[in-house]
Amino acid sequence: MEDLLFLLSKLLWFLLRPNTLALVLALVGLALVWRHRRAGRWLLLAGLGYYAFVLVTPASQWITLPLETRFSRPVPPPGRVDGVIVLGGAVDQVLTEAHGIPALNGAAERMTEMVVLARRYPEARLLFTGGQGTFLQGGLTEADVARQLWTAMGLPQERVLYEDRSRNTWENAVLSHRLARPQPGETWLLVTSASHMPRSVGVFRQAGWEVTAWPVNYTTGGTPRAWYDAPFPTRLNQFEGALREWVGLLAYRLLGRTGALFPAP
Repeated sequence: MEDLLFLLSKLLWFLLRPNTLALVLALVGLALVWRHRRAGRWLLLAGLGYYAFVLVTPASQWITLPLETRFSRPVPPPGRVDGVIVLGGAVDQVLTEAHGIPALNGAAERMTEMVVLARRYPEARLLFTGGQGTFLQGGLTEADVARQLWTAMGLPQERVLYEDRSRNTWENAVLSHRLARPQPGETWLLVTSASHMPRSVGVFRQAGWEVTAWPVNYTTGGTPRAWYDAPFPTRLNQFEGALREWVGLLAYRLLGRTGALFPAP
C-alpha cells in the first residue's frame, strides 16, 4: 500500500504541477486558436493568466507566509537538547554522483544548521533521515550525501544516525522513530524548511514523537520589497512549492498521517 501511494503521489504531481500544467494549457490553446477553434482562447487565457497572476501579484508570498509563520523557534532556545533531526530534501544526489562532491539545493540551510546545533549541544544525538524519493533512483541516497558533507565539515560521524530508506515525510517520521527510539520527556529539535514545518510536525506527532520545531530556509518577508524582490522564476517555484505543501497537508489528513489539517504549536 505504501508503495502504491508513493507512486500515485509522484505521478499525479508530475502530471498536475501548476507551472507545467499552465504551460501545457497555453500551448494547446495556442494550437487551437491557430486552427480557429474558439475553445483555444479560454485555454490560452487560463495558461497565460496563471503566469500573469504570479508575476503581477505577491501570490507566492501570500500562500507561503502562513506556512512559514505557523511554527517558530522557541525563545529562549532550550538549555538542554537530547537530539536533533534533520529532514532530507536539501541535497542533489544526481549532481553529487556526477561530480563526486556533495551538492546542495535551495534548502541547504537544513544541512548547515545541523553543524551549528551539533556544536551548540555537544551531548545531543544527531539524526538525518532521507533515502531516495524519486522514480529514477541512482546509487546514492540522501543519507550518503549527508554523510559525505558532514564528514568533510568535521562532524564526528559516531554522533550521527543515518536513516536511508525513507521516501517521503511520513516515512521520515516513522523510520526515524524506530531508529532513534526517543524516550518520554526528551527534547528533540526538528530541522526542516519553514514552509514544510506544519506538515512535518503533524506527521511526527502522529508517529508518536513530540518534537520541537526548529525552522530554517525562510523565503518570505514582511515588506512589499520582499514580495517582488525575487526573480519571476523563483516566485513561480515558490508558488508551486507552497501549493504542494497545502495539497500535502490535505492529503496527509485524509490518509490519517496527521491529526490536524493545519497542525499548530
